[in-house]
Amino acid sequence: MNKIVKQVRRVILRFFRKEKLRPQFNKYNGYSKPLYNKWIRTSQYLTVRDGTKLAFDLFRPVKNGKVVIDPLPVIWTHYRYHRADVQAGRLKKFFAKHSWSKIFIKYITFIENNTKLNTQLDKRGWLKRLIAHGYIICVVDVRGGGASYGTSEFPFSPSETRDAYDITEWFAAQSWSNGCIGMFGMSYMGITQYMAASTLPPHLKAIFPEMALFDLYDFVYPGGIFRHKFAEVWGDELEQLDKNQPAAPVDQDHDYSMLMKALEEHKANRNIFEFFDSLSFRDSTDQISDIQIYTDCSPSGYLEEIKQSNIPIYHLAGWYDAWCRDALILFNNLNNPQKIVIGPWSHLNTDGLDFACEHLRWYDYWLKGIDNKVMEEAPIYYYVMGAAKGEEWRAAWQWPIPNVKEKRYYFHEKHNETVNSVNDGLLSSEFPMTNEGQDHYRVDYTTTSGTTTRWANVYGGAFQYPNLKFNDEKALTYTTNLLSLDTEVTGHPIVHLWITSTHPDGDFFVYLEEIDDQGNSCYVTEGVLRASHRSISNPLFNNLGIPYHRSFAEDIINLPDNPVELIFDLHPISYIFRKGNRIRVAITCADQDNTLTPKVSPPPIISLYRNANYPSGIILPIAEENQD
Repeated sequence: MNKIVKQVRRVILRFFRKEKLRPQFNKYNGYSKPLYNKWIRTSQYLTVRDGTKLAFDLFRPVKNGKVVIDPLPVIWTHYRYHRADVQAGRLKKFFAKHSWSKIFIKYITFIENNTKLNTQLDKRGWLKRLIAHGYIICVVDVRGGGASYGTSEFPFSPSETRDAYDITEWFAAQSWSNGCIGMFGMSYMGITQYMAASTLPPHLKAIFPEMALFDLYDFVYPGGIFRHKFAEVWGDELEQLDKNQPAAPVDQDHDYSMLMKALEEHKANRNIFEFFDSLSFRDSTDQISDIQIYTDCSPSGYLEEIKQSNIPIYHLAGWYDAWCRDALILFNNLNNPQKIVIGPWSHLNTDGLDFACEHLRWYDYWLKGIDNKVMEEAPIYYYVMGAAKGEEWRAAWQWPIPNVKEKRYYFHEKHNETVNSVNDGLLSSEFPMTNEGQDHYRVDYTTTSGTTTRWANVYGGAFQYPNLKFNDEKALTYTTNLLSLDTEVTGHPIVHLWITSTHPDGDFFVYLEEIDDQGNSCYVTEGVLRASHRSISNPLFNNLGIPYHRSFAEDIINLPDNPVELIFDLHPISYIFRKGNRIRVAITCADQDNTLTPKVSPPPIISLYRNANYPSGIILPIAEENQD
C-alpha cells in the first residue's frame, strides 16, 4: 500500500511541477520587436560628486544610418576589468617614448599583432540583441581601474558605491535616456548591483546580478580559513590590469594624456592579498581607512537599504558557483520583486542559458512596462542534476522547497571496502548503539580538492573536479551501502563532527560525494570550518536555519581536551544519487590548493567520535518521494 501511495504522490507532484508551476524560462515570446540591427559606440568621461572622472562606453542603436534619438531605457554595468581593451601602434609608440616598462610595451605589441579593439559587446554578444530590442548599453570603468581616474582603495569601497548612484542618475538625466535605468553583470559586476541598490537611486528600476556574493567574509575566510589562493591570483590580476596594462582611451583622449594621468593615479591602489591577509575576523577594521570591511563593503551589511529600495532583482546562480548559498540567502531576506534561477553551472560556465532572453523578459517588464507575465511565474527555478531528461528544471514558490525532509546519517566503524582510506567507515541512518567508538587521523597537509575547483573558477581557472578517490585515500571516509532508490538531495546539508585534537586548533573540510560501481568518487558539494571559529551565533538575518559562525575576534575559542561538536553547512545542492551507487562523506584537515591551513610539526592527531554519546554524522535534505 505504501508503494502505491508513493507512486500516486509522485505523479501528482510531477503534474503540479509541469502544469501548474512551469514558467516560460529561457523562452522569449516577442513582446518587444527587434527594430535595430546596428549600433554605434562612443566613449567619454562622466564626473561624479568628488570630481573623479570615470570612463564609459556607450552603445546606441542605429536606424537607417542614423543614431536613434528617441529616449530609450539604459542598462549599464560597473566594470572592474577594463570596459574595452586597447589596440594601435600609435599607443605602443607613445608609451615607448615615455619610458614605460618593457612588459608594458610587450603587452601593447601583443594587442596590436593579435587583436582588434575588444569591447563588452564582443565579450558578451547577447548584449547586441538587447540593443536590437531598443535598449542602450553602457559600460563604466570603476574608479582606479581601466581608463577611469581615481584610486581603488579596496573592493566595493564606499566611494565606489557612491559612484554607482551618481552614474545611474547621470544616465537618467541624458536626452537619449527615458529615465528607466537597469544594471547587468556577473561576479564583481553582480555584487556592485546590490551595492548600487543600497544607495536608493531614484531611477534604478531593475537589476540582474549573476554569480554574486552576499557575504564577503564568508568567501574570503570561509569558516575562518583564508582563501589565500583567490586573494593571491585575483590580486595579481588586478595589479596587472590597473597598473601595467592599458585600457582603451576615451574618444576625446587623442594624445593619451588622460589615460596616462589615470594610470598614474592607479599606482596608489591597495594590494589585494595584503589587504585581505590583514583582516582575518569578521569585525576586523582596516587600519588605513578605519572601516570594518566585511560589514561596510558587502551586500550583507545593506539588507535593509536594498529592501527599502524595492528595486526588482533577478538573481542568477549556479550549484557549482562559489556563491550559490549567497543568492539563496539574499532571495530569502529581501521582499523586493524578485526571481532566482539556479542552474548546473560553475562561475564561468552557463551553458544552455539564453542570456538575452532572460534579460529581455526582465527589462521589458520593469523598464518598458510590457506585461509579459514574468512576475506571475514561480519565483524560483532550479536544476536537479541527474534528473531524467525533460525533468531537470523544477519550479518552486519557496526555499527550502516544501517536499523535502531532513534525514540524518551517522558515522560507523564497519568497513565496507569501498576505498583504501584511513578508516573506510560506514555511513548509515542507524543511530550508534555503543558508548565508545572513535577514529584517529594524523593531519595530512597534502590533501586537496584539486586546482580546477569552483574556487579556482572564480579567478578564471578551469572547472572540472578530479576523481576524488585519490584524495579520499588520505581522508576519513564514511560510505553508505548500495542505494536501493534514486535519492534526491535538494537543499543545505549540515554536518556534525565531535572531535578532539592534539593541537588547540584545526581546519576541517567535509566533502559529499557519489561513488559509482567502479569506486570512482564524484564531487557533489563541500563545507569547511576552523575549529576555533565553531561558536554559533544568531545572525541579524534569515540564515535559512544554517549554523551561523560570527567569527568575531572575541568568538575564537581553542579546543579543550574533551570532545566538542563542530556544526556547519555544506554548500546547497540539488542532486540525484543513483540507485546502485553510494553516498560518501570524506573528511580532511587541509585543501592545499585552495585555502591556507597553518602547518604544525609534528602534524596533529585528530580523534573523531562516532558513538551514542558523541554521534557524528550528516543531515541530508532528501525529497520525500525518495525516502526509504
